[in-house]
Amino acid sequence: MATSLRKHAGEIFHAGLREVEPDVCIKTHLQLTGHILKVGERVYNLGGYKNIYAIGFGKAGGYMAVALEELLKGRITSGVVNVRYGYSAPCRIIKVNQAGHPLPDGAGIAGTREILQLINNVGEDDLVFCLISGGGSALFELPCNGITLEELRKTTELLLECGARIDEINTIRKHISQVKGGRLAKLCRGEIVSLVLSDVVNDPLDTIASGPTTPDNTVFSDCEGILAKYRISPKIPLSVKKHIHNGLEGKAEETPKKADAAFHKVHHVIIGNVCTALRASAKKAKALGYYTAIHSPSVEGEAREAAKIFGAIAREVHASGNPVKRPACIIAGGETTVTMQRHGLGGRNQEFVLAAALEMDGLANTVILSAGTDGTDGNTDAAGAVADGRTITRAKCLRIDPEAHLSGHNAYGFFKGLNDLIITGPTKTNVMDIMVLLIG
Repeated sequence: MATSLRKHAGEIFHAGLREVEPDVCIKTHLQLTGHILKVGERVYNLGGYKNIYAIGFGKAGGYMAVALEELLKGRITSGVVNVRYGYSAPCRIIKVNQAGHPLPDGAGIAGTREILQLINNVGEDDLVFCLISGGGSALFELPCNGITLEELRKTTELLLECGARIDEINTIRKHISQVKGGRLAKLCRGEIVSLVLSDVVNDPLDTIASGPTTPDNTVFSDCEGILAKYRISPKIPLSVKKHIHNGLEGKAEETPKKADAAFHKVHHVIIGNVCTALRASAKKAKALGYYTAIHSPSVEGEAREAAKIFGAIAREVHASGNPVKRPACIIAGGETTVTMQRHGLGGRNQEFVLAAALEMDGLANTVILSAGTDGTDGNTDAAGAVADGRTITRAKCLRIDPEAHLSGHNAYGFFKGLNDLIITGPTKTNVMDIMVLLIG
């Protein structure tokens, strides 16, 4: 039974993944008839623009660009997108730059300068498609004057390790960048259509890829509060703290807000998110014969704490048939965090599944899978992992200590020893994580 449950869990995950691939999402939200392009609820006469450009940044940016090229059939004048290393795509017109993620690197800075050079040539009678997806914060970056790339990397690393939420991390990113937090929209004279694949809970446009084309709702005082909250201010590079201090004193420019006229020419459409994926996963689960419920599209918090909730749900299904009778499928999505106490090899999905395996130890016919829709999880080549009620027993028979691997944030080593890693390679998309709990 566990073998078939594992197989089904994989099929349910992949069904969700396929539904948020860029070609599917763009075909769903963009329809072209002659020169008339419908984007969401808006209509654009492409014949009325002098030039049509495409820019983008994020893990899915390359395949979003491929889908846009296919849709517009040679109408794109030129374009540049920045993607993560290994996430390139076969574009014909749009240039694809590969760069570092989650820490920005020199290639990302150079690619950002290329995008800005293109934007500098955009006129008022031009149209720009901005392709935004998860990972864009690292891949589209130009730090404020006085902040070096190494200082930016150090700041990013501290924020990623301290357990801060993604909106908190991006609040600081926006205030030490020349391109985030609506600043890109301010630099562009043409009309902008931002097509967004959301990788953030509840799809806040000002947080996804640090909101380069949307008004910013945060201010410099928020940055000061975040650094204090996580007690990392003493470790933050002096240049970054100085820039934030200058902002508090009005000596550094605040990010543009909602009243800024720059946003009158920007239209945003979320073409895919985790809810899109979860609905497709649920449809697949029902087709496989499971009573199915979507638990939540917005799972957040520490990975191991979230795992306790799923463990409790699994035990309740076994005991009472609630909240779903058996055979049961509970699907969820979101993005947990891991506060690093030690530097191990793993990621939030692998840590979640390891913690869940401890919670579900001994439960028969029970499987849990969690994986990132971008194909990566933490500092590993895996997307996530899968476990069942016998995982802990199997590990101990092989002298693999689950508690030690969990406390050391080394879930990758644990699941590699059991051959239970989920390895997809780079996917074409990125809409956070999908979690699948099956009880046979």
